[in-house]
Amino acid sequence: MIHIAIDGPAGAGKSTIARKVAAQIGFIYVDTGALYRAVGLSILRAEVKPDDVKAVMKLLPQIHISLRFEDGVQKVLLNEEDVSEAIRTTEVSMATSKVSGIPQVRDFLLSLQRKIALENNVIMDGRDIGTVVLPDAQLKIFLSASTEVRAQRRYKEMKDKGQQANYEEVLASIRQRDAQDMNRKVAPLKPAADAVRVDTTDMTLEQSISFLRGIVREKLGL
Repeated sequence: MIHIAIDGPAGAGKSTIARKVAAQIGFIYVDTGALYRAVGLSILRAEVKPDDVKAVMKLLPQIHISLRFEDGVQKVLLNEEDVSEAIRTTEVSMATSKVSGIPQVRDFLLSLQRKIALENNVIMDGRDIGTVVLPDAQLKIFLSASTEVRAQRRYKEMKDKGQQANYEEVLASIRQRDAQDMNRKVAPLKPAADAVRVDTTDMTLEQSISFLRGIVREKLGL
């Protein structure tokens, strides 16, 4: 199987770009951040504090997450409920950043991520795909953009979905998420040593997709 790992901070465009490129080359796209978001949503619904490690661990056996692919589009199921939209709120994002630093949560989801990769040619994106989940991936990419541009993209995405959003709040959330992701003790956000680094600050979405498609073609001949 061929594995492409894409890592990077929140709002870098990983999901959108990876999904488009995967469709172009006929790979399965796996948004691992969505799996962590499903855990974050579960924690919030159970009214458990995301930094209460013991309470989170106690809740894990009751959480059943699976992925369903419909025409190449990933659907996230939480206890058989499609939560693909419900996991995309700012509140869930912040809870997710905290619970994703808990070793037991990462272990809980690691086997599911690797199982999907063992069975499929995948483009998998997240925070630690190239460093932890798929360290032997044939191609690793670290995707980033300036904090302000990432906040603008996330703000627009939320508004387009009809969600209430304030740019300054989104910007503050992105900065806080970056700090949490990069400074957590377990699997912190960082480029793999052999990752290709891509900065999309000055690229449109179409240019970013084309650029990554070129990297895939050059490195893997796909």
